[in-house]
Amino acid sequence: MKAFNKIWPVIFSLLLLFLIFLMWYHNTYAMSEASEYDENSISLDSKLLIATQGSEFKNRLTQEVVAYYKMKEVYIKVIDVSSLERINPINYDAILLLHTWEYWKPPTEVKLYIERQQELLDRMVILTTSGKGTSKMKEVDAITGESILEDIPYYVNTITKKLDSLLGGNFVN
Repeated sequence: MKAFNKIWPVIFSLLLLFLIFLMWYHNTYAMSEASEYDENSISLDSKLLIATQGSEFKNRLTQEVVAYYKMKEVYIKVIDVSSLERINPINYDAILLLHTWEYWKPPTEVKLYIERQQELLDRMVILTTSGKGTSKMKEVDAITGESILEDIPYYVNTITKKLDSLLGGNFVN
């Protein structure tokens, strides 16, 4: 019993430190909710959905992709990934998913959406960011990388090339 009384404060302290670390990690690296908005008329033939998370990197990347397509005849809808469950992918010609690998896995909403829409994966362009820049869902063709602001032009170019191939036959430059 004396040994337990001596070890208990150490165990408690370690658990407390671990809990503090988890709270710090979540506050530092967790994504905020992205703002939802539309660009251009919903009556346009070509439709692009962008589902993202709120972070400086993803917000700027989304702004750049929206700016690229805003002057084209493409309806653009931007939502937070938490709203994916209410989206029918058949209503869009292309879907851009931007998400971060959190706690060694994709956000649950993204994972479930992709699993439910396997037959429409060819309409999706997916960018997964993570600490190492290599994490992604198995059997999903995704662009992977780190959230480095200086790399945004590279990602915009890569993403818009893929989206152009999905939207290219439908919009006017």
